[in-house]
Amino acid sequence: MNCRVLERPNREGIKIYYTLEWGKDTGQRVATGIFTHTKPKTTIERNHNKEALAILETKKSQTILELQASGTGYILQHKIMSNFLDYYEEFVQKNARKGNRSLLCSLSAFRLFVGKDSVAPHEITENLCERFRNYLLDNLSGETPADYFMRFKRMIRAATKDGYFRTNPAEDVAAKAKPSGKKDILSAAEYKLLMKAHCSNYEVKKAAIFCLYTGFRWCDVAPLQWSQVKENTIVITQEKTSNPLEVPLHPIAKQIAGDRKKGRVFHLPTQDGANKVSTKWAKDAGIDKHITWHCLRHSISVLLQDNGTDAATVAGILGHTTTKYVHKTYQRYKIDSAVKAIATLPS
Repeated sequence: MNCRVLERPNREGIKIYYTLEWGKDTGQRVATGIFTHTKPKTTIERNHNKEALAILETKKSQTILELQASGTGYILQHKIMSNFLDYYEEFVQKNARKGNRSLLCSLSAFRLFVGKDSVAPHEITENLCERFRNYLLDNLSGETPADYFMRFKRMIRAATKDGYFRTNPAEDVAAKAKPSGKKDILSAAEYKLLMKAHCSNYEVKKAAIFCLYTGFRWCDVAPLQWSQVKENTIVITQEKTSNPLEVPLHPIAKQIAGDRKKGRVFHLPTQDGANKVSTKWAKDAGIDKHITWHCLRHSISVLLQDNGTDAATVAGILGHTTTKYVHKTYQRYKIDSAVKAIATLPS
């Protein structure tokens, strides 16, 4: 494999810049950025020339190796990043999806886990992968630990194919979820209590009741624009999934939204601020439950199912592409249903 070194003096003629060329087609010539002094006058300049030419020779050899390895699947060692966190970050940048932050969050969690700025590839062992899995389980809840670790395993699988590991160190470490306590939900009677009760922030009250009748997430209702509100439906692109969603407008939701204007439908504080307001609002309404914004979404799902709505319709209203989460996340044991069920047993 022939690779030539081309010399090009600058305009003043005091420096020579070097380019590598291995053909005449597009992309077969690359500037190295290396230069030497044409007439070195000092020891520093002479040493610079000596070291620059040594680097140039190394770069030429690496280029020849890359050309020879092309198409073989072999990964050259000088292509391996010495800091594995750099590889992880590059993988996140190349594979990130709009509206889905799980991959980025898995990187952030891994940085917190290792607690240092540099991790060599040889440090990524099966034991470390298992300890990271357990770290996620200790610090996160619900499906999040499994979600983040599956993203981590996806990155490790890619790194293995890229030559960082002989065998996949995370292959035998299973992702696990951490079941969290069931979120409180509102009954139909509690819907009415909330609507009648005073709330310290009227915009929060309006948006919360609106979500009770649409099933919107916080990230969907907070930026909601009047241009998305049609006569009898709302059409949005879900922030979390980037999937389009059309939801019928209940008369209460239309009334809460009020007269059509321009810009945002609701003018809300931060999500943390809104959750604090809604928690106190529920308490003032006489509801002895810990109500957060996501509880509103759970509530509409359970109430629709209690009223006989099929799982596919509930999933569609909530913006899910399958009924998996409706069955797994929203259905729950309810004491009222249990009382009725027990009463049917033979006496």
